[in-house]
Amino acid sequence: MVRLTDLPTEYAENLKNLPIQEYGPTPWATAPDLKQARVAIISTAGIHRANDAKFAGGSADYRLLPGDLDYSELTMSHVSVNFDRSGYQQDPNLIFPLELLRQMETNGEIGSVAKWHYSFMGATDPSRMNETAPQVARLLKEDGVNAAIFIPV
Repeated sequence: MVRLTDLPTEYAENLKNLPIQEYGPTPWATAPDLKQARVAIISTAGIHRANDAKFAGGSADYRLLPGDLDYSELTMSHVSVNFDRSGYQQDPNLIFPLELLRQMETNGEIGSVAKWHYSFMGATDPSRMNETAPQVARLLKEDGVNAAIFIPV
């Protein structure tokens, strides 16, 4: 990860002065008992199956990742040159902990692993996701998901 002190002054100042969007109050939701939870992963790492379309910079769309995915099918098209991929290359669970969720299901720590998981491109203006976020919410509901792990990258 690049530190502000590593950037040219004009870039660092620009980043420090970017506006922060206000989202208002967050509604309270009661968490389910994890032993009864159906859990999905939502990542912003720009990961997808190798045969899926790559993400473009600033993209607001998402990719569906099946719950029975093998990590050998997974690739990343995150566009930031500042993103260090070495951790992901050593252990995909860092940004997409599907194997860990499967293990938790086997151990009875969670109820079940969702049929589908979701990947977005990081560093996208969240207001651009006004159309796609409700789509994902509907899909999560249809899959019976009542808990999600958000992996911001």
